Amino acid sequence: MSETNIDPAQIERDLVDLNNGVLTVTGRLVDASNATLYAMCSVKSSTKDREFPCIYKPIAGERPLWDFPDGSLANREYLTFLVSHWLELHLVPPTILRDGPYGTGMVQKWIDIDPEVDLMEFYQCGDPKLRLLALLDIIINNTDRKIGHLIPIAGGHLYGCDHGVTFHVDDKLRTVLWQWAGLGFSEEEKALLLQARELFSVTKCEIIAGLIEEEEIAATIARIDRAIIEEAFPLPNPDWPAVPWPPF
Repeated sequence: MSETNIDPAQIERDLVDLNNGVLTVTGRLVDASNATLYAMCSVKSSTKDREFPCIYKPIAGERPLWDFPDGSLANREYLTFLVSHWLELHLVPPTILRDGPYGTGMVQKWIDIDPEVDLMEFYQCGDPKLRLLALLDIIINNTDRKIGHLIPIAGGHLYGCDHGVTFHVDDKLRTVLWQWAGLGFSEEEKALLLQARELFSVTKCEIIAGLIEEEEIAATIARIDRAIIEEAFPLPNPDWPAVPWPPF
């Protein structure tokens, strides 16, 4: 899917720079449950040096969870970016796995939110990008889609962040984006689900196998198959909280 205000060449440059730049930690997001560090990525070039902010989440700073394997959240964040990237949705900021000042972790380009957008109103609307993000959340089995994880930017594009608790073997969809529950998929959305299934079962299966467990891959494929058969956004699971807490 192409997006008029997204430059694929710039995404590739960002990924190269995130991978090769020098990370300097300058702060910490204190509200985050895991170590979430604000850093600058500095890149030396023969033509022009570049520096830009990013988020660095070292695996060593991940808080153990009862239902996810220890030290696996960074992989899940990276895989969510890859799925969005491979499907050309561009709903996740450029993200890599790399070594850093506190060891290996997830590094993601910092994106500034549009200050003119009121998130408390935005998350409830019918914006097509929100609907695409809701579809992505079905694929990745996102158990933590909060209002504060939405990043609408100037120009109309939307990013989502904080995808560490995803790809669980059990159905754990928990989100604030339920406005399409029960509605049928469009033809474009059906095509995206078929593409996603191909990623996990054929074209990108070796890469994915290096990031999550075999049973999680099988569960993802089964979940996508169910969505394809049902042809509609799922309803909340009565056996699991529908909305993360706190929702923001």
